[in-house]
Amino acid sequence: MKSNLRNEIKSYIVRQGMTMQEVVDLLSDEYGWSDSVSNLSNKLQRESLRYTEAVQLADVLGYDIVWQKRQEK
Repeated sequence: MKSNLRNEIKSYIVRQGMTMQEVVDLLSDEYGWSDSVSNLSNKLQRESLRYTEAVQLADVLGYDIVWQKRQEK
């Protein structure tokens, strides 16, 4: 499961035509994150990204995280 989450987030980065370095630079500028690509890579690898960090990451990529009630079966 770990690689699925990491790959999903990396796919959003690629879809935006960005590199990990560009994303890290934006996160550093906007939210004061470390400017280290390895720091973000390690968080994705370990699945240790906090929810607030996920929201910030989505923001710099131009996405909103939306909570949607599942359809009952």
